[in-house]
Amino acid sequence: MRLPRIKIQTTSTTYHCMSRIVGGQALLTPPEREHLRQLLWRQARFCGVQVLTYAILNNHFHVYLRVPPPGELSDPILLQRVEGFYGPRHPEALRLREEFEQQGHLTERSRQRLRARMGDISVYMKELKQHFSRGYNARHERYGTLWAERFRSVVVEDQPGAVRTVAGYIDLNPVRAGVVADPKDYRWCGYAEAVAGGQAARAGIQSFHGSADWAEVAAEYRRALLLGAGTAGRSGKVVLEREEILGQLARGTRLSVGQVLRLRVRYFRDGVVLGSADYVNEVFARYRKRFGARRKTGARKLRGLGLDTLRVLRDLRVSVIK
Repeated sequence: MRLPRIKIQTTSTTYHCMSRIVGGQALLTPPEREHLRQLLWRQARFCGVQVLTYAILNNHFHVYLRVPPPGELSDPILLQRVEGFYGPRHPEALRLREEFEQQGHLTERSRQRLRARMGDISVYMKELKQHFSRGYNARHERYGTLWAERFRSVVVEDQPGAVRTVAGYIDLNPVRAGVVADPKDYRWCGYAEAVAGGQAARAGIQSFHGSADWAEVAAEYRRALLLGAGTAGRSGKVVLEREEILGQLARGTRLSVGQVLRLRVRYFRDGVVLGSADYVNEVFARYRKRFGARRKTGARKLRGLGLDTLRVLRDLRVSVIK
């Protein structure tokens, strides 16, 4: 039986979410990736969550979200989100606008129905995938499921070290896949969109660097992604290939975070919760009943990676890095 997804609703929390096409088929062609990219942003504005970064490949996608703690939403804001998502002439938008103008407010039923769709990663991912699937099937005269499984998610502590690590892992997806050597050259990832001038993409990356100066943030984030990963660029540094990185890890060499992120790391998709030891233990205590009686603490080291400040909730042992 599937366990309910761990979601933290008392504080601002970030989530690394992933979903794969059924059978691993490469159905996400460039036009479909572009459609999913646009829908990803539109859905975020409607749900009131922030996209920190994302990566859309030909058979799966990653999206990194920040969900704020619950707060009151006024009727005008609810209407604004509906009209922004569906368009002001959509029947649902027209119905709600008429209801508001006739009564001076939305009915409690309408209000509760809309609020239930906001500020929740499960709703965000469900609606994103459903909207995309319906459009995809119609465009390709196809029917049936498009997505392979329930989406995966990892709760990530909303603190700069953890968030930067996970964001870097996501933006380096096309590099690990061998599609590009530099993530700025891959159109369908948050970093490339930010470099190209996308304001929402820039805001997501700036939010975990603590600066409003994009030039400063861009330089710092690029160093972490490329120089730390051993990609030469214009730096003159020697490139470390994936096999060499694995070999150095096996020899016990301490590598940079960027170098580690050149590998496929299961902790970032299967670790359940990622953050400081205190944070992971706090979440473990909150969800204590899900774990065996003999388990005393939640925090587990990321074996073999040298990421000493980070811990995960799930202790992985098989195929941790590839």
